[in-house]
Amino acid sequence: MNTDRTRETTEIELYWRPGCPFCMALQRPLRRSGLPVREINIWEEPEAAARVRAVAGGNETVPTVFVGEHAMVNPSFRELEAAVREHAPQLLEHAEPAPRRGIWPFRRHA
Repeated sequence: MNTDRTRETTEIELYWRPGCPFCMALQRPLRRSGLPVREINIWEEPEAAARVRAVAGGNETVPTVFVGEHAMVNPSFRELEAAVREHAPQLLEHAEPAPRRGIWPFRRHA
């Protein structure tokens, strides 16, 4: 493991595009986790699309996630958590999980 890169990693980079159901499925738990993340729309940033193509066999497959230099194409949230633990464990120290909400928004709290 490259410890210099580990120290430099301050956020997860999530490459996505509008309308992608796989992106939305990963964004929900990632946002709830409180991990620092920068979401990058590949349709608005040509350099971002090129970075995705470089790690996805020439395709613009999203979600593509970078934890430091470690790239993952369409990872599950569990795979992403494991990558953070391995490649950027310092991000876990800064995570501020969002409060969990109940399914029913009008539920009374005792």
